[in-house]
Amino acid sequence: MHAILDEINKSSIKTDVPAFEAGDIVRVHFRIVEGDKERVQVFEGICISRKGHGINEMANVRKVVDEVGVERIFPINSPLVAKVEIVRRSDARRAKLYFLRDRAGKSRRLRDRRRGLKHDPMKGVVAMPEAPKAEAKAEKK
Repeated sequence: MHAILDEINKSSIKTDVPAFEAGDIVRVHFRIVEGDKERVQVFEGICISRKGHGINEMANVRKVVDEVGVERIFPINSPLVAKVEIVRRSDARRAKLYFLRDRAGKSRRLRDRRRGLKHDPMKGVVAMPEAPKAEAKAEKK
């Protein structure tokens, strides 16, 4: 039974969605239909959770506007989601970041993944001085 459903849903699953996870700041372009007009609204915020799989996959995105938290849950494979782009990757230690709802100010920030190396393998390694070249020695003689 599940194999049949997976086969049917496979055609609706998007392949152009970037691999993002909880902690990443994403920009979701969402199509809004108002009467006979259609426009794209951009919602940028931190992804605090992803749940589900396949066609039922959802992403919970949160942003703060005028010190009021706003969260939207986006079905990732919906045809109304025009595009998802990653603005910044963050290093999160857990899959659900619901604790960010209670945070304010600088404690709301997460560590950036680019600088997130806890152990730098090259820290403390001193570069060896270069040996003088043979040509330089020949000129001195």
